[in-house]
Amino acid sequence: MAISFTSFANDPIAQKAADIESQVIKWRHHLHQYPELSNREFETAKYIEKHMRALGLEVQTGIAITGVVAVLDSGKPGPTVALRADMDGLPVKEVNDLPYKSTQTGELEGNTVPVMHACGHDTHVAMLMGAATILTEMKDELRGKVKFIFQPAEEGAPAGEKGGAEIMVKEGVLKNPDVDVIFGLHISANTDVGSVRYKHGGIMAAVDPFKIVIKGKQAHGAYPWKSVDPITTAAQIIMGLQTVVSREIKVIDDAAVVTVGSIHGGNRSNIIPSEVTLVGTIRTLNKAAREHMYEAVPRKAKLIAESMRATAEVTLPLDYNYPITFNDHDLMDQMLPTLVRTAGQDKVINSKAVTGAEDFSFFQEQVPGVYLWIGGKPLDVPEAESPAHHTPEFYVDDSGMKLGVKLLTNMTLDYMAASN
Repeated sequence: MAISFTSFANDPIAQKAADIESQVIKWRHHLHQYPELSNREFETAKYIEKHMRALGLEVQTGIAITGVVAVLDSGKPGPTVALRADMDGLPVKEVNDLPYKSTQTGELEGNTVPVMHACGHDTHVAMLMGAATILTEMKDELRGKVKFIFQPAEEGAPAGEKGGAEIMVKEGVLKNPDVDVIFGLHISANTDVGSVRYKHGGIMAAVDPFKIVIKGKQAHGAYPWKSVDPITTAAQIIMGLQTVVSREIKVIDDAAVVTVGSIHGGNRSNIIPSEVTLVGTIRTLNKAAREHMYEAVPRKAKLIAESMRATAEVTLPLDYNYPITFNDHDLMDQMLPTLVRTAGQDKVINSKAVTGAEDFSFFQEQVPGVYLWIGGKPLDVPEAESPAHHTPEFYVDDSGMKLGVKLLTNMTLDYMAASN
């Protein structure tokens, strides 16, 4: 697709974003200093609610426990555009020496744990608050409505609870008014400040956890012939599952992953146990591969177990699953000129997919959506030295947020303009 280039200097939103940049940074620093765990974002929600009410917007709270939704109604006919930011922190202890460093703690499964915004959700909230500020100021120029969605529990609800985008959808967040399209973005500690990465189709993987219970016959470790050994059976199943990707999935189209992350069985060196449990995760980037995994993983496990005289019970999915984060092709085409106009031609990167997952995908199952990666890595830091997400050293530069504010604003304006 050919994309015409419009000078960055001609973007009318650029000055507005520059004018509020210092405020966006203040919001981000506050949120970073006071993070909260999934489904516990009570003070974060109050902080967001206060600002959205100050803008004069219609605000709903308590959606999916702590979610906040605000609606900007232009009073004129047009589409409803949704913009989403996630709010939750992680049980990680921050080691960065920052004036706004988190020293917060929270309760997780009965334990007191450190809490940190180790994935950048603080920046997502601040950027959406900034976009809401600009769009509210421009209300007279809008056509239709904007729905600002501040979502809890993207990192996953605590054990025994539900949460996140899936629950927001079930509680009607995309209704009343009915959302036509949704846009979201994620800060990237590995992408240069000022750059934006996009991809048509699957940009982040579906996640499907599974459990395999292998049942055999217990025996003394000195007499293995008297057993039906679930441990050697488990070893063969683990290796066999890898051939699903290497020999059954067309990996030249999209990557796929099968990982066994947990093995439990036995309690002594000289006892062959009667049972072993495997727990793992499947990641896929297209519908066909995902459907194939649902057939192939149980087939492999059960037939390998049968060949060893054992049995295998497969639970797939285990306790939750996320769809593919899938960028609608037509909407992505429509928004590409906006990305170029906003960031500049050389800063718009056609990216490869990642096998991490995002529950933004639940929104995209219902309405067309686009999800982007926004640069947060300082330009003077080599990519190989940039701290990874979900680590105590995680860091993104405040200056990266200005592009996010502009993109959320411009995508909304351009989509509205094209719909009228």
